[in-house]
Amino acid sequence: MAESAADVHARVLQHAADGRLPMPPSGEWDVFPWEVRDGRVAPRALRRPAPEPPREGEDPARPCSSCAGFDPDRVVWEDERWVLTHRGAPSGLPLVLVLHTREHLDAGDLDDDHASELGRITNRLVRVVGSLDNIGRVHVNRWGDGGSHFHLWFHARTAGLTSVLGSYAVEWDDILPPGPEDVWRADLHTVATKLANWGGTARA
Repeated sequence: MAESAADVHARVLQHAADGRLPMPPSGEWDVFPWEVRDGRVAPRALRRPAPEPPREGEDPARPCSSCAGFDPDRVVWEDERWVLTHRGAPSGLPLVLVLHTREHLDAGDLDDDHASELGRITNRLVRVVGSLDNIGRVHVNRWGDGGSHFHLWFHARTAGLTSVLGSYAVEWDDILPPGPEDVWRADLHTVATKLANWGGTARA
């Protein structure tokens, strides 16, 4: 069972008595869109256009880590065409999962069978993760600027934690202190075993 909003809030207050946590590492990324200007938060200047940088798997200097093999300690569930992983440790949100194709494909490369399977697995994951206690919503996101191997993110947010709504849940995942590992592992196990009811193998 994921932590309740009250549990998460109490954990935050242990780290910061006023509830204001420090800026996460993403604040230092060159694509972070905000800066403090004249004492106020404002958008950064838009850089000049430049060639698209090669993604992992498109440049010999950055081979595809997914094709090199998935860390078995991070695999939650798998079948012959799909692998579901976690990030290796608890983070600020109750669960963050990533679904990958086994084959090196990009989003536009999925054939009808892969696309149909993706829809079914996504729907099942949203239902399974969303049915865990204290989960308010499961957000499904696809970004493709870092790696060329297809991967889809699932971010589960805590019910009742109303500061963590919408697309900013991803930022809050980096801001909030990580939750307890035993709770996180129990939820991973529940997701893996329930997903395996439709096929594949639970690994968590």
